Amino acid sequence: MKSYTEHLWFNTKKRRELVNITPQVERCLKKSGIKEGLCLVNAMHITASVFINDDEPGLHKDFEEWLEGFAPHEPTSRYNHNLTGEDNADAHLKRTIMGREVVVAVSKGDLDFGPWEQIFYGEFDGRRRKRVLVKIVGD
Repeated sequence: MKSYTEHLWFNTKKRRELVNITPQVERCLKKSGIKEGLCLVNAMHITASVFINDDEPGLHKDFEEWLEGFAPHEPTSRYNHNLTGEDNADAHLKRTIMGREVVVAVSKGDLDFGPWEQIFYGEFDGRRRKRVLVKIVGD
């Protein structure tokens, strides 16, 4: 069994963004040479997420509105975490809902997705450098 590790780095221009990272993960898979196995993609920051869904702009807007309704950024004084001087308690909650990581099967050298599935990096407290771990294991 082989393994391959790579870190992807992101520095979003906005506080909240959804970024389709499927092409970057596919490049990692090709570099790995692994044909059969598993691919883990993990947000390595507690205010960012990795998840799988459809790359459709209306759905992305729905996610933004739904997450903001669930955990609004303002007023920042509503959150105990922000009493420490932070202003990102909402981002921690959004990350918890959207998830930390995904695992995708690798079959015949490709990510084995269902229809319309893509991998996304969800940034909820951006404008600074953060990383995503891609770990691929198999043969």
